[in-house]
Amino acid sequence: MTIVDERTMRAPVDACFIAASDVERWPAILPHYRVVRFHAHSGDEGRVEMAAYRDFGLFRWPTWWLSAMRIDRDEPAVHYTHVEGITRGMVVKWSFAPRAGGHTHVSITHAWDGPPWPLIGGLAWRLVIAPIFVSAIARRTLAGVAQAAEHSASREATGSPPHDVEPARPRNATP
Repeated sequence: MTIVDERTMRAPVDACFIAASDVERWPAILPHYRVVRFHAHSGDEGRVEMAAYRDFGLFRWPTWWLSAMRIDRDEPAVHYTHVEGITRGMVVKWSFAPRAGGHTHVSITHAWDGPPWPLIGGLAWRLVIAPIFVSAIARRTLAGVAQAAEHSASREATGSPPHDVEPARPRNATP
């Protein structure tokens, strides 16, 4: 089963792509990300550990996964294959398409059949994991990446250094 979360960002493709592919900066710009750490990294490929929270009001459910990551600067796209964690085997693609006015349509596609649990794996994916965890985290991630890309594009348009990106909010330093 495939789910798609998408958003139009008020920034050019390059700014959106940079904010989305620079995953090591995510904990600084995405308050729901606890950890992003490369275990192996060579050029535009690597094995990256990610941990985020799924907020339920006062309760924060911790999530964790390890992915093989590949950046395609030509397309542009960012590809992941989850290799460890409950979502092992999930294939993820971030896509970027230019829109009028210098905006960018960004989509995150998650393809997976669910955990290898007899009888209930696919059902768990469709009814719980996809909508309540994956999509919820993806939507928050898109919102934070949009904020960072839009801020960067605004700073660049005014002649300020583009790397000066304000975080969405201060992050708790404890993983």
